[in-house]
Amino acid sequence: MRYLVTGAAGFIGSHLCERLLAMGHDVTGIDCFVPYYPRPIKERNLVEAAKNPRYRFHELDLRSADLKPALDGVDVIFHLAAMPGLVASWTEFDLYQSCNLTATQRLLEAIKGNKNLKRFVYGSTSSVYGKFASGDETLPTKPVSPYGVTKLAGEHLAKAHLEIFGTPVVVLRFFSVYGPRQRPDMAYNIFIRSLIADTPITVYGDGQQVRGNTFVADCVEAIIASANAQLGETFNIGGGEMVSVIDVMAKLERIAGKKFTVKTEPARIGDQRHTFADTTKLRRQLNWEPKTTLDDGLAKQFEWQRTNP
Repeated sequence: MRYLVTGAAGFIGSHLCERLLAMGHDVTGIDCFVPYYPRPIKERNLVEAAKNPRYRFHELDLRSADLKPALDGVDVIFHLAAMPGLVASWTEFDLYQSCNLTATQRLLEAIKGNKNLKRFVYGSTSSVYGKFASGDETLPTKPVSPYGVTKLAGEHLAKAHLEIFGTPVVVLRFFSVYGPRQRPDMAYNIFIRSLIADTPITVYGDGQQVRGNTFVADCVEAIIASANAQLGETFNIGGGEMVSVIDVMAKLERIAGKKFTVKTEPARIGDQRHTFADTTKLRRQLNWEPKTTLDDGLAKQFEWQRTNP
C-alpha cells in the first residue's frame, strides 16, 4: 500500500509516517513549512522517516503547487495539513482560510475521479463543536473561533466531494493530542518547558478548563484504522481520560519533582471550556482502544522534551 500524508513534518503527521513505514508500507509525505513555528523543529521531525527507503518527501504548498506527481500511485490519503491555533485565527483569518480551505479544495480537486483511491481521511478537530465539546459525533457543531469554522468548512468540502464525485471521504475529529514532538505553542509543551527551565507559566482563566486527552501513538493507530472505515463516516478521536488544567499541572509537578511559578490572565477568546470525546462509534466500528494512560503519556512527553530541548 502507498499512503500519502499531508502535514508530514508536523506533530501528528511525522508520527503517522513513521508508524506506516514500520508496518512495511510506502509513504509519501508533503509539507510546506508554513512558519507557524520554527522550521528546524519540523525538519527534525522528518529525520527518522527520511532514513527509510520507502519514504518520499515533497516540499509542496497545497495552495499553489502542482500536486499530481506526488499523488501518483497513492492508495490512501491522510490529510492532516492545516493551520492550527484558536487565538491566532482571529487576526490571521486569510492565512487560516487559505491553509485550511483552499489547500483542502485543491487537494480534493487533484484526486477527483481517481477510481484507485481507497480513502481520503480528513483530519479535523474537536473545535468544530465549540466551547463545550463533550459527547459523540451527533453533538451540534458550533465553532467559536475562525480556526474551528475553517476546519468545519473543510469537513463540508470533503463531504461535498463524496456526494458529487464519489471521493471516498472519512472525517476524524481530534481531541487534545499530546506526546513527544507536540507543537511548541500547545499547553503541555509550554508547561513542561517552564518546569525544565524554571520559568513562570501563564494560566488563562481559572484553570478549571477540562480536556479529554489523546496520546499521539493512540491517535496514530486510530488514524490508520480509519482507512478501513465506511465511506462518509465521522469519528471522534480521544483517549478516554479528561482532566483540568490544574490537575495536569499537578501531574507534571510530580513527574518533574518541582513546582510551577504561576501567573494568571483572563480567559482567551475562542478557548474551549470543556472537551471530552465519546469514542463509542470508533471503538465499535474499528475495534480501536487507547493504550496509553495520561500519567504514562505525560511522563513520555516530559522525558522527550528534557532530552530534546
